[in-house]
Amino acid sequence: FKITPEQLEAAITPKSKLFMFSSPCNPTGSVYSRDELAGLVKVFEKYPQIYIMSDEIYEHISYLPKHESIAQFASVKDRVIIINGFSKAYAMTGWRIGYTASNKEIATACDKLQGQITSGTCSITQKAGTAALEGGLESVEAMRVEFKKRRDLVYGLLKEIPNLKVNLPDGAFYFFPDVSAYFGKQYNGKVYADAAELSIYLLEEAHVATVGGDSFGDDNCIRLSYAAAEDKLIEAMKRIKEALAKLS
Repeated sequence: FKITPEQLEAAITPKSKLFMFSSPCNPTGSVYSRDELAGLVKVFEKYPQIYIMSDEIYEHISYLPKHESIAQFASVKDRVIIINGFSKAYAMTGWRIGYTASNKEIATACDKLQGQITSGTCSITQKAGTAALEGGLESVEAMRVEFKKRRDLVYGLLKEIPNLKVNLPDGAFYFFPDVSAYFGKQYNGKVYADAAELSIYLLEEAHVATVGGDSFGDDNCIRLSYAAAEDKLIEAMKRIKEALAKLS
């Protein structure tokens, strides 16, 4: 699920202006290592007209030893726009507050644009964000440890489901299994042709909500979130396994 330097360079055209990616990634849970980012940087060094938008909102929900940002590389730092916020690491989804980090010229342009879109984030949300930044990472780390336990639990349960291809995510709180082995199978006379239809089947038959991979660019997969209590996750995986077993 991670782009290689060769794939990146092959995709660049004279019209290319911006490269957008996320690490840790939603929906795959993939996380780029420093060496992998360095490989991409070598490509970007050849194309100074391309800016890099790096979505790092899952920065603190990573199961690798250290978060690596592409902004650490001096040769491209001035072209990097980091996107981050409080929704994931601090579980403040409903507060709707985020931020960017970039060079002053880009930041000034962003400020002009943002000023015409919204009158400003409410004062209570700003105070909450300040408290999150100043309050330390103890609660964030406790949550990360809990997410890792849930990841390992769900990974083991998904591996028990026949014909499901699943990777072990290094970050975020999603799985993105390949369910294409079930395409073309039927239940009660209804044939399920793709991930979107299979997601509807799981919702109606197993009462488990998933998202078809076509929403993320890969219609062979579905997205599962493990941001739930362990007993709920165990029950959900049981229902998915039973529902898929009914397809023939």
